[in-house]
Amino acid sequence: MTQHSPTRRNILFTGTQTLSAAGLMAMMGSSAASAYQGSDNPAQDVQLLNAAIALEHEGIAAYTIAAGSGLLTPDVTEIGVRFRGHHREHRDALASAVTALGGTPVETESEAHYVEALGVASLANQADVLRLALGLETGAANAYLGLIPSLSTAEQHQLAAQMAGDEAYHAAILGHALGEPIPVAGMMFGG
Repeated sequence: MTQHSPTRRNILFTGTQTLSAAGLMAMMGSSAASAYQGSDNPAQDVQLLNAAIALEHEGIAAYTIAAGSGLLTPDVTEIGVRFRGHHREHRDALASAVTALGGTPVETESEAHYVEALGVASLANQADVLRLALGLETGAANAYLGLIPSLSTAEQHQLAAQMAGDEAYHAAILGHALGEPIPVAGMMFGG
């Protein structure tokens, strides 16, 4: 099985668009993406979970790079370091799920890869960093919500749902830090 290492930026097209599980599978080369709705297919689950691990690797790298950028105030750096810890927990839980299915968790890329993929050179201030992080977190919440119906087991559904909740929480904190208004309409994620 070929292992792909998609980045959040590649998967999400922009920081605020939604990713469905079918879109994730199509990006990864599955011609039967719409037909796969929770079938008992461990290889497919490994592929989906590894794509999620790649997202977590990118989130970890993004917060690591941001913390060392010198663009953030100490209190914002502290938030990012905490979120990085959450992403490490996500990565480890996903890696355990992949291993339990007999797969091999996808490896992280080099920091230089993430610097380029995230467009770090264009970040000039704290607001730029926060906008990037907000886009990544919003996209990740939507990606996890989109994965839920395509995974095979209730345990995998719960794992993806827990992570979607964490990502939505991160997005709310980042939106607040940016002074974003509270959305008027509900159903902000998974649509």
